[in-house]
Amino acid sequence: MVAAVVRGGRTVWHGSRTSVEGEMPDDRVQYRIGSITKTFTAVLVLRLRDEGLLDLGDPLEKHLPGTGAGEATIAQLLAHTAGLAAESPAPWWERTPGSLRPELADVLGERPLLHPVGRRHHYSNPGYTLLGALVEKLRGAPWEEVLRQEVLEPLGLDRTSVRPRSPHAGGWAVHPWADVLLAEPAEDLGRMAPAGQLWSTTGDLARFAAFLTHGDDRVLSAESVREMRVPAAPAESADVVDGATYGLGLQVQSQGGRLVVGHSGSLPGFLANLTIAVEDDVAAVVLTNCTSGPLLGSVGADLVRIVAEAEPRFPEPWRPLPQVDEAVLELAGPWYWGTHAFALRLTADGGVSLGPLAGGGRRSRFRANDDGTWTGLEGYYAGELLRAVRRPDGTVSHLDLGSFVFTRQPYDEHAPVPGGVDPEGWRGIG
Repeated sequence: MVAAVVRGGRTVWHGSRTSVEGEMPDDRVQYRIGSITKTFTAVLVLRLRDEGLLDLGDPLEKHLPGTGAGEATIAQLLAHTAGLAAESPAPWWERTPGSLRPELADVLGERPLLHPVGRRHHYSNPGYTLLGALVEKLRGAPWEEVLRQEVLEPLGLDRTSVRPRSPHAGGWAVHPWADVLLAEPAEDLGRMAPAGQLWSTTGDLARFAAFLTHGDDRVLSAESVREMRVPAAPAESADVVDGATYGLGLQVQSQGGRLVVGHSGSLPGFLANLTIAVEDDVAAVVLTNCTSGPLLGSVGADLVRIVAEAEPRFPEPWRPLPQVDEAVLELAGPWYWGTHAFALRLTADGGVSLGPLAGGGRRSRFRANDDGTWTGLEGYYAGELLRAVRRPDGTVSHLDLGSFVFTRQPYDEHAPVPGGVDPEGWRGIG
């Protein structure tokens, strides 16, 4: 087993355990990472979206016709809500050569849809095979070539590959009732590769974790990476207690009150886990070469928790804004939605934030638009439009947020409060 901890975008700890005397693996030894491959495939799809070659709401049929699952949208495939089966038809695809499934029809089978499209989260390996085929169709090149050129090389992931490169670990099964080993086959998955083919190292996955935290404009912007981390699928009933759900190519979970994202992976002979606590800017990578046994998700979560609790993140040093728009500065300060007190603040990225002055409640950061409005980035106000409404003389009347009116005073009689304000005004009980 090998593990690494990432903090502030760099590896700060690496450790390993081995049963082979004198061969302690380092951060360049490859292990198979299974379904963490899906996150790489999702990055390629988001790149296509950002270039305007597709929309996440497009049905698959628009770009990849004739699959039999074309009514599902690209976003639904990314979030495992397309209704597809979890696995491809027999034989077990993880332990047999991909040459047995040369076409998409061989991967999907005669009944690709098990559930109504968009109704529930049902994890699907064939769904990511379709996304890999979509990448190939729109790029006109094999999935592995596109991945290398657009993600691996820009991020410097030179030890991540479709096929193993020395030094790499061999995959083993450990007998459940005896301390003996059985070698596992390492098959080329063929069409199923975009769902689980990759080999990687703790060193490379540490860099990938930093990318998934902060973004990299050579691959995906911070905004697009943030979008991947937003829950996009309903939690299954069995997951509700754990607060587990799925974004766009990333698992999202609440663990001990801490929101973590990432992905797990498994193939015969290998287990892998990538856990990221974005708010703490701490991530953990754990890899091992056995089929079952270690609960790597728990190990990764523990590594993140230990670092985040023992060495809390230092706040960023205060710095004044590089520049400020006087018209926006005028909006800063307290506002009232009815009698609820909110505060609007300017943010370092040129946007604003709006949230309750005290306690819990609806809050969001807002991205500045070219026309002087702002778009909500999270929570209840995600995607909602915030604008300052001005009177004919240029003074600010109120804020409009998705039809909600925010005023400088509670139920300001000089603002167009929906339903009007009682002309008798505020009064006591007499």
